[in-house]
Formats: sequence, structure tokens, C-alpha cells
Amino acid sequence: MESVGKKRSRPRRAFTPEFKAEIVEVCQRGDRTVAQVARDFDLTETAVRSWVKQAELDAGIRSDALTSDERSELARLRSENRRLHQDVDILRRATAFFARETR
Repeated sequence: MESVGKKRSRPRRAFTPEFKAEIVEVCQRGDRTVAQVARDFDLTETAVRSWVKQAELDAGIRSDALTSDERSELARLRSENRRLHQDVDILRRATAFFARETR
């Protein structure tokens, strides 16, 4: 039995920052809607809207989320925090091990 109305998922594609900036520029010109731009360039409307939102955040037009710089710093800090937690755990285990050895 065939499934009716089931959409095939689109393969994930990667886009350069230059391409994204060009799409955002086309959207911000105002002569076409985001939906029209997405259709013209064979993109998902969701992706185009998120690129426009991120560009507005980076430009300071919006302030309801993190800028690209803040996102990269947050990712770096989370990675560093994870590494430091692992270091503390290793030191805690080593301390426990050596405390048992000295008795």
C-alpha cells in the first residue's frame, strides 16, 4: 500500500556565506517576498527566513537572539566547559585512587 501525500525529504545542501548574503540582499530589496525568492532559487522558505533573521541580528536591526559572533563564542565556551568538567572528573578519580594507595 502506498502512503498518500508523503513528501520525499530533500537532501541536505551546504551554501557559502556569500550565497546566503546574496539571497538576504534580494529579500531585503523588497521587490519579492521571501516565498518567491525561495521558489526562484529552489530553497526552502524556512532556510531563507532564518538567513534573513540572522543577517538582521548581525547587523543590529534585531536583538531578540544571538549574533553569529555570540553563537561562535557560546559554542567555544561550551566546548571549553565540557573539557574542564572532564578534567575535574579525571582529577577527582585520581585523587580518590591515590588516597586509597597511601593507606
